Amino acid sequence: MSKNRTLEFAKPEKIGLSKDGLDRLGKTLEREIADGRLPGAVALVAREGRIGYFEALGKRDPNGAGAMERDAIFRIYSMTKPIVSTAIMMLVEEGRILLADPLSKFIPAFAETKVGVLRDDELTQVAPHRPISIQDLLRHTSGLTYDFVGDGPVQRLYAEANLGRLNQTNADQAEALARLPLLNQPGSTWDYSRSTDVLGRVVEVVTGRTLGEELKARILEPLGMEDTGFHVPAKQQGRIAEPFATDPEAQTPVKLLNVARPAMFESGGGGLVSTAMDYARFCAMLAGGGALAGTRILARKTLELMASDHLGPHVRRGSDLLPSGHGFGLGFAVRNAPGMTFVPGSPGLFYWGGIAGTTFWIDPKEDMFALLMIQAPGQRDYFRMLFRTLAYAALE
Repeated sequence: MSKNRTLEFAKPEKIGLSKDGLDRLGKTLEREIADGRLPGAVALVAREGRIGYFEALGKRDPNGAGAMERDAIFRIYSMTKPIVSTAIMMLVEEGRILLADPLSKFIPAFAETKVGVLRDDELTQVAPHRPISIQDLLRHTSGLTYDFVGDGPVQRLYAEANLGRLNQTNADQAEALARLPLLNQPGSTWDYSRSTDVLGRVVEVVTGRTLGEELKARILEPLGMEDTGFHVPAKQQGRIAEPFATDPEAQTPVKLLNVARPAMFESGGGGLVSTAMDYARFCAMLAGGGALAGTRILARKTLELMASDHLGPHVRRGSDLLPSGHGFGLGFAVRNAPGMTFVPGSPGLFYWGGIAGTTFWIDPKEDMFALLMIQAPGQRDYFRMLFRTLAYAALE
């Protein structure tokens, strides 16, 4: 059922949250900061469309004296994907795209894309059994991949092509991807990939505008996400949250995306920056059945389709990035079982995160959503599990 909510603040006990439990969450994050595992964090927990916890902890920049602020700007990397997926589904609702449409309808170069097959230690290329569909891109069954998720011959070709370079357009990258072999047959395997980068290009082809322009007009401005975009304007750059220069555990240099300059490549899979409150407004829209404060972004049944598992038992999982007990919908991982994994949650929960550590989830059964904004790539898995465990422990 759709809920017309405005994302107000509420005392925790009014929305079924334990103040003691939330205090424990904050003290735990403070301890991790004091132990030097994390520069700083912004955490937010909401139920019934109201915010019961919203705190900034530690430092915004470990090299400066300033404290973390609630309006700090974070590189959200793959938390860009749900926003771009939402834009695609808005175009589906307008009848400009069908989920069954072949990708080549919008980017003709993909009509010639082949599938890489390893035979006698030699990479050969064969024709796909069927074309890549828009649904495949949304659920990561396109056959595309990322070079950092494996070291096979297709991933090595990706690395050689330097597909993540900043001095390219979205069109340039899509054309380069179309020339490379697929890792798997379309529809056969879930493999986390550059699929959402390609969806960003589809948005541009269908609308005739850049991805940044279209996201701003369709989602960011209507929801009041004023600090979300593909770069940080000069007057706001003092709010950028920064990581440690050296990973506190691996002792390796940490290098994140330079978001102080306008982006030529507007990565639909990982290019946005945002704040906790901006992304909370996006989450509140999803948790509210596609609308926030009277502004409808998606129809209720469209959102239901997005937050349903589209893999089922027959699609192979190509990596362990998708936990046990989970499938994948149209832009999000979807929980199918109450157990099977390390963290609490309800069947129907959907979520995703970014490689620098940001994470969010929405639990329709508990009418709850939460998000954690950090810039700590090496510690991201630990803090995701810690934060979700403690946030659920604060439920009454």
